[in-house]
Amino acid sequence: MIKMIITLNRRKGMTHEEFTDYQRNVHRPLLMSIPEAKQYIRRFVVSYPVPAPRYPEPAYDSVVEAWFDSMADLEALFFSENFLKIVDPDHENFIDLSTFGRIICEEDVVIDGE
Repeated sequence: MIKMIITLNRRKGMTHEEFTDYQRNVHRPLLMSIPEAKQYIRRFVVSYPVPAPRYPEPAYDSVVEAWFDSMADLEALFFSENFLKIVDPDHENFIDLSTFGRIICEEDVVIDGE
């Protein structure tokens, strides 16, 4: 299984609440509207920071994790015409693209439940 982890920060002038609302209610439905998302994504998780007074301020406004059966499936989504024309242009509406981070990886599960 292949996993993509993306770190995101909101664009300038946008509050964290506006960023979260946009990501949840505008961008996510846009992504899920293309058939390739349902065809290739096996699991999709978005994490948002919570107050943690004893820890440093978070470095990101959200972290996205998406799992795929193979690298070919990941590329089939992200290089599809639908993604490139419909989903990708929307990123500039809420993301500071200069701080965008990404890693494509395989998990090494150390503890899993029980």
